[in-house]
Amino acid sequence: MKKDNKAVIYWLLIGCSLIFIMVVVGGITRLTHSGLSISNYKLISGTIPPMNEIEWNEAFDLYKQYPEYQKLNNTFTLQEFKDIYFWEWIHRVIGRFIGLVFIIPFIYFLIQKQLSKSTIKKAIILLVMGGLQGFLGWYMVKSGLVNRPDVSHYRLAAHLTTAFLTFAYTFWVALDLMFPERKTVVKKLRNFIRIGLVVLIIQIIYGAFVAGLDAGWIHNHWPFMNESKLVHETVYLEQSPTYLNFIEGKSGVQFVHRTLAYIVVIFTLSIWYRAKRMKLSSFQSKGINSLLIMVGIQFLLGVLTLIYAVPVWLGVSHQVGAFILLSAMIFTLHRFTK
Repeated sequence: MKKDNKAVIYWLLIGCSLIFIMVVVGGITRLTHSGLSISNYKLISGTIPPMNEIEWNEAFDLYKQYPEYQKLNNTFTLQEFKDIYFWEWIHRVIGRFIGLVFIIPFIYFLIQKQLSKSTIKKAIILLVMGGLQGFLGWYMVKSGLVNRPDVSHYRLAAHLTTAFLTFAYTFWVALDLMFPERKTVVKKLRNFIRIGLVVLIIQIIYGAFVAGLDAGWIHNHWPFMNESKLVHETVYLEQSPTYLNFIEGKSGVQFVHRTLAYIVVIFTLSIWYRAKRMKLSSFQSKGINSLLIMVGIQFLLGVLTLIYAVPVWLGVSHQVGAFILLSAMIFTLHRFTK
């Protein structure tokens, strides 16, 4: 049987789709403040939710032992607890399912000798990245079970960024198999797209910082941070020393996220402008055009999310937009890489 066949490609693309779904559910989990509703981690038995009133009360009693209930949600009813429990539970179940979807077919393809040596190495990297992602999820939740009723925004950023990078690499490996032919590469443009990708990843990290610090619920104006100021004075004054404002201060982190949005747009417009003067293949043109369209949509979603103070549906839409924009960037870079 031919190595790296269509079945292998479908396997990778299904993995991409599941990671996308998991990130969406993770976004809902964060925006509904559901992430600390399950305070223990049971790999096998944790797949089954409470099945009767006794088990639900036991789960609720466990939740009551931790800071989120004691400091924020001490008026919660059992039904309200069930509502937040659902999102964290489904998020974890999808994570376990993704693990099975990657591991079981990988073993099958190995036994059937359907993977080339290069793809085997790449698949092992993917498995390691998936395992790291699961660990970071547990590590993130652990930070919210000690003193403060919220997870560390650093750990949240690590968890989310690893999910995006795992998706990006999975998609890249699939593209390697879908487009095995060599491309004509303009190195200057390719390197410029690489820089654009790095800027986009930094922007995604800062998006996670904004989410982790609940920084989207302040300065809900655009283009100014309030009704008259482009830079609000709290950007510099929340933390000491000053640099901490830009990684731990709500105003400072939001300011960086706003600024990076403009930089991502400028990079994308520059990529499009440079590319339109070149003779491109059909897929290269599609990649460039998709980048231009998605950066516009994503910028608009970001502005609306801010102005309306992060309603769940807009917050999730903005995160989905980031995911699709990253996909467009990966596809475009792949089409300009040998």
